[in-house]
Amino acid sequence: MSMSLDGFIAGPNESDDNGLGDGGERLHEWVFPPEGDVNAQVVDEFMSTGAVVAGRGTFEPAEGWHGDHHDGVPIWVLSRRPIPAWASTMPAVHYTNDISDAFTSARAAAGERNVLVHGAATAQRALAAGLLDEIQIHLVPVLFGTGRRLFDDLGSPRRELERISVLNGEGGVTHLRYRVLS
Repeated sequence: MSMSLDGFIAGPNESDDNGLGDGGERLHEWVFPPEGDVNAQVVDEFMSTGAVVAGRGTFEPAEGWHGDHHDGVPIWVLSRRPIPAWASTMPAVHYTNDISDAFTSARAAAGERNVLVHGAATAQRALAAGLLDEIQIHLVPVLFGTGRRLFDDLGSPRRELERISVLNGEGGVTHLRYRVLS
C-alpha cells in the first residue's frame, strides 16, 4: 500500500468517482519510474504476484483493471454485492463475500508466487483474520491531514511485525516490508 507519512492511503472526499480522494494520486506517482531504479524493482516485485485479492471499493473505481490487473492473474473481489454486469464478462474476476475463501482460492491459484492485496478495508480484514503474511508500505513524503487511514479499523489485538527490508526509492518514497509475527 502507498501511504502518506501521516497514515492515509486516500485523500479526503473519496468516492466511487474519486477513488483515491482529493490529491490521492500523489501517493502513486512513484509507481511509474524510469527503468532500473529502486522504485522499478518494487513495481516488478508486485507485478510478479500470482493472484490479486481486492475490495470492491478499489476494484470498481479502477474499472476492474479491465479484467487484467497484470499477466492475466485471477482477481478475487470482496463484496457483499453481486458482480456488476460490466465485470461479469471478465473471466479472471471472481466476486465473493468470504475473505477466507478469497485468500484460500487466491493462494491456490498463485502457487509459489505471492498474492497482492488491494484496498484498506481488505487489508484490515485480512490482518484481523490472520491471513496476511507480510505488509508492504510505500511511505510517500506528503501529509494529507485527512482521508482514509490504512490502520484505523483493525478490529484485532496488537500485532507484532518484523522488519524485512527498507529501500530508499526515488522521489523520496521509502519502501518498508514487514513480516507479520502475531
